[in-house]
Amino acid sequence: MSTIDYNEKIPNNVNLGEDRALKRALEHWQPNYLDWWQDMGPEGSPDFDVYLRTATSVDLEGWAQFDFVKMPDYRWGIFLNPAEENRKIHFGDHKGEDAWQSVPGEYRANLRRIIVTQGDTEPASVEQQRHLGLTAPSMYDLRNLFQVNVEEGRHLWAMVYLLHKYFGRDGREEGDALLERRSGEEDNPRILQAFNEKTPDWLSFFMFTYFTDRDGKYQLHALSESSFDPLARTTRFMLTEEAHHMFVGESGVARIIQRTCDIMNELKTDDPAAMRAAGVIDLQTIQRYINFHFSVTIDLFGADESSNAATFYTTGLKGRYTERKRDDDHVLKNDSYPVLELRDGKLVEKEVPMLNALNEVLRDDYIRDTVSGVKRWNRIIKKAGLDFQLSVPHKGFNRKIGALAEVHVSPGGEVLSDEQWRQNEDNWLPSAADREYVGSLMGRVVDVGKFANWIAPPPIGINRQPVNFEYIRFN
Repeated sequence: MSTIDYNEKIPNNVNLGEDRALKRALEHWQPNYLDWWQDMGPEGSPDFDVYLRTATSVDLEGWAQFDFVKMPDYRWGIFLNPAEENRKIHFGDHKGEDAWQSVPGEYRANLRRIIVTQGDTEPASVEQQRHLGLTAPSMYDLRNLFQVNVEEGRHLWAMVYLLHKYFGRDGREEGDALLERRSGEEDNPRILQAFNEKTPDWLSFFMFTYFTDRDGKYQLHALSESSFDPLARTTRFMLTEEAHHMFVGESGVARIIQRTCDIMNELKTDDPAAMRAAGVIDLQTIQRYINFHFSVTIDLFGADESSNAATFYTTGLKGRYTERKRDDDHVLKNDSYPVLELRDGKLVEKEVPMLNALNEVLRDDYIRDTVSGVKRWNRIIKKAGLDFQLSVPHKGFNRKIGALAEVHVSPGGEVLSDEQWRQNEDNWLPSAADREYVGSLMGRVVDVGKFANWIAPPPIGINRQPVNFEYIRFN
């Protein structure tokens, strides 16, 4: 069992007390982090007592303890999975060598870039969700939002620890910069565009936690294969927490769908206008939100062909999803993979070296996983006896990065002219009117056991508590 020491000012399981210089540096960073949380964390919440889960160890038996805590007092810290004895590198040019316990000089810049980019996404999502608590559909959902927020904060700590411990002055400066950038800010935005998008309503939040946090799952899995052992150990534990974020998204959308289906059956109509008149979110609007969040998220995987992706793999910095389970040589120099290109007005596949297509490999793994969740949403609709199916759009739809960035593609995969795209855009992506309508539903409901009209209650509560448990004490 890898127990976490909560007696320290910074809780950790990395023997922080033995490295005094590092401890001092992180204790200097800590108040800046708390200032950032005060400024950019959930609005109006510092005095709430929230029923939160906190890790007590990183093993399966003891990693979560539930109790009421004020979020600024949450026990953020540095938690790594136990070291794997005699761990070897299992992919790339260094396959078979001992995993690195320090940063090889020749890979220092690329490793720092990877860690900074991952680290930047964590505070960004907190900033994006800052105002959502003011329009929560229930106390249960508000608590889940806060749980996601504090865990994103802890994931930031994980990356900052690596920067401080292994990258010297550069690392400390990058750690400071992670608290200086702001989501959506024109002069100093977050690194990745998806983390500069607004999260203005709870449908957007649930879509974000389903789609975009799922990107986080795949990126973290790829990093958990890293030859740099501290990064691999850190991200493995982060994955344990990330699973809850995706649950919040999938179950949140499912409950919206359930409520809409109930009203459709009650009123015996599938007319979107009738659904809106009844104060729920019509399935067509839900589909448009799916299209938007899916397309924005798959851009996060990067260009279809990437020399950087090849470099990260061959040098052992970043593997594939479930790298160890794959049945190949884990070097990939003789392998190829299909990517899409526009040829004679149509999207066609071309074979490219596998190493250059690793972003696409990860994107395709992600898409398969995403489709599975959408199928579960469709089962709700089918069970309600309704003739409607949700789907994810073609991976060329609404792309802003890669070879398809300049191509207009329909959700079904048809290449379109500029005019055809303009005529249909509001049928496929949330319009200003859609966003205005969804926004109009966002009134705050936080009485114990009460839920907004547009979302169904969950089937069970948190940690075996009843659904109508008092998850937050507003004091």
